Amino acid sequence: MAVEITSRDRDTNQRDRIDKPVGYAEAEIPVYLLIDRDNHTVTVFSEPKDGRYQQISPHPWGATVELPAPVNITLDTDKLKDYAD
Repeated sequence: MAVEITSRDRDTNQRDRIDKPVGYAEAEIPVYLLIDRDNHTVTVFSEPKDGRYQQISPHPWGATVELPAPVNITLDTDKLKDYAD
């Protein structure tokens, strides 16, 4: 599993939201979790195939998020709301 938190630097939009998911999928990282500070979302990317994630599931901060196999945990994101601007 890989976890990333978006940068506050707007110049990194391409890298944080596009390049990294592709790179992790190409490396066959089974689950990629993106914590997006600008959009206040948590996005779960899973099932990498042919350099792309087949499943992409966004959730608002505060949601309970199920991370799929092989991670198989439930993540409570309610605490992330404390960091919203």
